[in-house]
Amino acid sequence: MSGLPYLDAAAVERLVPMGRAVDVLEEALRAGLDPETTPRRPIVDLPAGQLLLMPASTRRYAGVKAVSIAPGNPGRGLPRIQGTYLLFDGETLAPLAALDGIALTSLRTPAVSALAVRHLAEPGARRLVVFGSGPQAYGHVLALREVRPVEDVTVVARDRHRAEALAAWCRELGLTARAADSGARLAEAVAGADLVACCTTARDPLFPGKLARDGVTVVAVGSHEPGARELDGDLIARATVVVEARAAALEEAGDIVVPIRQGTITSHHLAGNLADLIAGRVVAGPGPRVFKSTGMAWEDLVVAAAAYEAAQQGPGEGPRSRAQA
Repeated sequence: MSGLPYLDAAAVERLVPMGRAVDVLEEALRAGLDPETTPRRPIVDLPAGQLLLMPASTRRYAGVKAVSIAPGNPGRGLPRIQGTYLLFDGETLAPLAALDGIALTSLRTPAVSALAVRHLAEPGARRLVVFGSGPQAYGHVLALREVRPVEDVTVVARDRHRAEALAAWCRELGLTARAADSGARLAEAVAGADLVACCTTARDPLFPGKLARDGVTVVAVGSHEPGARELDGDLIARATVVVEARAAALEEAGDIVVPIRQGTITSHHLAGNLADLIAGRVVAGPGPRVFKSTGMAWEDLVVAAAAYEAAQQGPGEGPRSRAQA
């Protein structure tokens, strides 16, 4: 039985390794992709959570990701974020393939962060603090190691057992790692960090911004709601702030929206978007550097297209149909 080709999670991870994902995102921006032109995503509130539809297009491809966010799922042993991606031909709009949406999100989000870090962080950045213990926390450890010589990791999470598990996994990678509770040890870790990755569902800032030293690079990926934030206004006000797209950040990024509402910053405080950073139009100031991500549909499209092309070109790597999956 024939069917729409399907790339499952294992295929996505195999076809587009993390380093390749970082590179194809940069290549797309250098080729002229403008994040500001990405269509806004509808967000539908549901009794169990939210449904997001994320469309994007280039001359060669179009695509849409349908994403569900169910906050109660972790308690059921299910992923909080689930979804499916549909890739279309850009000229005929004929369906080409479907992809595992969780795998795509788990890959492209840390890859986008790593791309920002590649252009923002100090070259010798070695000490990483990770807030969170879910898939994005694991993904950010892998991604940031692709662009900086990370050697030391401190994990901070509400669930001590999960934090210890992530630290143990980091040690298996050959890194020095430990879990840290809130308090003096956490403050010391943040103050000494070269990189901080915030990968949580927090509604309020994770740490006092005054702890972040000048020159540190902080990425925040955990929220896409204007009232939720992982970083406080003190840090944002001191920092060179880069976002994926100004329009999206000013609508969805609570880390930006709340300080603007409070009068801590204005929209002019944003140094630029990711395309500006790649093109060298953003120059980091003397304070901290911040990259705030809400997740955008163009990122999914670029990585999904790379996976599809790799599947088409690689011997024995062809996508399986849904009937075969």
